[in-house]
Amino acid sequence: MAQRIYRTAIVGTGGIAGAHARAVRDSGRGRLVAAVDVDAERARAFAKEWEVPRTFASLGELLSAEEVDLVHICTPPGPHADLASRCLAAGVTALVEKPPVVSLAELDELIASERGSGAHVATVFQHRFGPGADRLRRMAAAGELGRPLLATCLTQWYRGDEYFAVPWRGSWESEGGGPTMGHGIHQFDLLLSILGPWREVSAVAARQARAVDTEDVSMAMVTFDSGAVASVVNSVLSPRQVTALRFDYAHATVELEHLYGYTDADWRVTAAPGHESVAARWAADPAPGSSGHSGQLAAVYGALDAGSPPPVTLADARPTVEFIAALYASAFTGERVRSGEVPPAFAARMDGTGAPWR
Repeated sequence: MAQRIYRTAIVGTGGIAGAHARAVRDSGRGRLVAAVDVDAERARAFAKEWEVPRTFASLGELLSAEEVDLVHICTPPGPHADLASRCLAAGVTALVEKPPVVSLAELDELIASERGSGAHVATVFQHRFGPGADRLRRMAAAGELGRPLLATCLTQWYRGDEYFAVPWRGSWESEGGGPTMGHGIHQFDLLLSILGPWREVSAVAARQARAVDTEDVSMAMVTFDSGAVASVVNSVLSPRQVTALRFDYAHATVELEHLYGYTDADWRVTAAPGHESVAARWAADPAPGSSGHSGQLAAVYGALDAGSPPPVTLADARPTVEFIAALYASAFTGERVRSGEVPPAFAARMDGTGAPWR
């Protein structure tokens, strides 16, 4: 039986939209029928590059004129929640770039809207689907790695002043936060997807060098329901850039180091004495591909085929968004913040009552 081809539109034709268009094209499961952007010239250039037949100035115009199955939302973060809500109201499933919203309250409102719709909203957290991630989750769940003890999660990137010259960057209103919200989110989302529910966060955040409203660096100590502890670093001030996760289990250390995307070759497993079979087990199960958008999009199409909510659901994304709110709350109040106890001001806005340097 021939597989269904999904009529697809992309809203927001800036830099990340190209990765989405490529994933749609390479999948063989989607057909780009429209592109939307407030900048008509940019929309036309994108449509020409990716052979998209129609362009629109707004999502409303698109939904009125075209029948689509899936909308990729690739705009800056500020309008994500509103655009996703409009898709839900039209009965169209949306795949939203990270961060899916700019506040925990927005996420909860979107979850409520989804309950009244036959459509769904999924968040782009493609690193969950990269080669090795599922294998790590399987081996951990099977007890092959022993008890999780310690983890580190580093997103140490560099973004100069010119990067923040774009008006919406570095703003709480339009971006929702700094590197915690827009850069490290992929890595600690993967961390949380592997270690499970987090319990408590103690954090610091600072504006060290960039002329922005948000932080440009943050650090957090995290405890998990499993008893594991982790440190998380997010930075846009690090000239030697690195993205690294390390998981120390009782039976092995599992490490991942890359920059903006990983393959199976970027993982390393070091067995504890007496548990050498763990490394052999890992090596015996190689996985192809990379942690780009294609892996998650394939899973989205599979869910749509089955009539199921596509990954990563809003409910799946909530622990990550709540973690961000808790990190900011801890950093700005000096208090530890437990899961389920984010102060209302920080649920409403990630900067709560205001950043200390404001």
